Formats: sequence, C-alpha cells, structure tokens
Amino acid sequence: MTRYVDEDLHHAEFRECDLTGARLIGVVMQDAVIDGLVSNLVVNGVEVTGYVEAELDRLHPVRVLIRSEDLADLREAARQLNAAWAATVERIRRAPGIERRSVNDEWSAMQTMRHLVFVHDSWFRRCCLGSTELFTPMGIGPDVEPYREAHGLDRSLDPALDEVVSVRAAQAAELESWLDDVTAAQLAAPAPVPEDDVWPPYARGRTVRQCVRTVLNETFEHHGFCVRDLDLIEAQGAE
Repeated sequence: MTRYVDEDLHHAEFRECDLTGARLIGVVMQDAVIDGLVSNLVVNGVEVTGYVEAELDRLHPVRVLIRSEDLADLREAARQLNAAWAATVERIRRAPGIERRSVNDEWSAMQTMRHLVFVHDSWFRRCCLGSTELFTPMGIGPDVEPYREAHGLDRSLDPALDEVVSVRAAQAAELESWLDDVTAAQLAAPAPVPEDDVWPPYARGRTVRQCVRTVLNETFEHHGFCVRDLDLIEAQGAE
C-alpha cells in the first residue's frame, strides 16, 4: 500500500480512483468534497454512510422510488426523471451555448446527455430487450478500449442540441412505454444480455430489474451532475 506521510495534499484531486480500504489517520480535512460510490465510511469512529444515504433520500425522494420493488414506483421514478431533465433542457435553451461549456474537467451538459443516449442503448436495449443492434452513433460510452468507439459509436460527431434532445425524448418514451407493459415476473428474470463482447460485459448474471435500475440511477445521477455544473457556470458568469 502506498503511504503518504507528512505530505501537503492541498487541493489534490483523485479522479476515477479506487480508494477501497484507504486509511486517513491524523489528517486535516477541511472544505473537502467526496463524490462517488461510498460505503462503510468511518469518520472519527462513526460509520456515516447511513446518515449520508438517508439525507440523500430526503433531498431526492426519487431515489427511494428507484430502489422500490413496486412496479408503480419504477414507473413514477421514470416519469419524474424525465420531467426533471425536460426542465433542465428548457433552462439550457434560455442560455444558448451553455450546453457546450464545462467546469472542473467534467462533461458538458451536451456530453452528459450523449452519455445517457449510450446508457439507454447499452443498459436498456441490450440488457433488458436483448438487442444486438448498433448503438446510436452520437452516444458517448466509456473512455477505454475496445469500447470507446465500438458498436456504432462515433466520437467525431458534433450533434446540435435539438438532435440530442430528440433522441433522448424518444428513448425516454420507449422506456416509459416498456415499463407500462412489463410484469414483475419479467423484471425478476435474468437479463437477456447478448453473448458478445459489447458493453456492458459485466451485466451478465443480473436481473432485468437490476439493469433497469442502472438506467434510472444513471439518469438521476447525471442529472445531478449536470445541474451542479450549470449552477457553477452561471455563478461564474454573474461574478
């Protein structure tokens, strides 16, 4: 294990790092931000994950709907997420050009929406429907080979906002329509992931419900990232 002793890590940034089992002893941590998949986090002897999760559920009740076993709750979660994204798209339209701006090396709003195009194609169409069709070219997937520009993805594309919004609207309608008809038994069944080397390879063995939850969670989380960064961009413009 790498050990850092008496190091000055002011403003250090750890991005896409696996810190499982990390131990921070005798540290000074003020104005720090932790954003990621966090569990079993102990701060000064107190396991705080439960507190954090409860507060997130209070702030964002849609999280509870996404985790629900009730089909009606999943349908309502999809409806609320689509409404939230529709409102954010309208906000973007009121500030032309903001959709291509980014802060802190994060994706722009446009890139975020293009990533959700990919999420729908991979986690819903492939994993829930068993589709072997090529992905929508404008989608943005993982930045690793062999998946970066595979199965129809084309990173050279530069679609207009209306093009991306139109694709996302069609995908949202497709998911909502499917949720209206799907049964509890179908959700509990193994995901019909095709037997090929196309993203996401680690979905095999999951249930259809788990794959749907991944789609809904990604839609929720990336909306939060998008709104966070739009707030920062607008705040910078107001200074």
